[in-house]
Amino acid sequence: MLTLLGSALGFFTSLFPDLLKLFRENQDRKHELAIMDRQMEMQRAGHLQRLEEINVQADIAESQALYKTLVPTGVRWVDALAGSVRPVITYAFFALFAAVKGSALYLLIAVEGVLLAQALPQIWDPETQALFAATLSFWFGNRTLQKMRRG
Repeated sequence: MLTLLGSALGFFTSLFPDLLKLFRENQDRKHELAIMDRQMEMQRAGHLQRLEEINVQADIAESQALYKTLVPTGVRWVDALAGSVRPVITYAFFALFAAVKGSALYLLIAVEGVLLAQALPQIWDPETQALFAATLSFWFGNRTLQKMRRG
């Protein structure tokens, strides 16, 4: 019986180095896979960072193209006039809007005798609020929305 037990113990202990070697190889493979996963993650992060850089460069180029005058003529006042077309039109339409709303407020107060607290809601109607919101959103909201879409 002792001989049989000794034989079995000898047989199983001879397998121990091979089992230990298989265990080490398995652990090494897991470690290599973990390293490869981390390398892939770092590459992915690098690609995302590069994509963000490309988007920022595109935004800069777009802004430069928007603010650049058509073709500089070299004549200072002509270039200034060409560059001021959009702001002048914006200011003119705002002045027209303010004049119309101011006239309406004056007519309500002076001619019809409406109190200021009652006249203001009449000239600041939902259509005017929508127009005001659309104008402010156009001038100030575009860049904010672009940043929110990226974020």
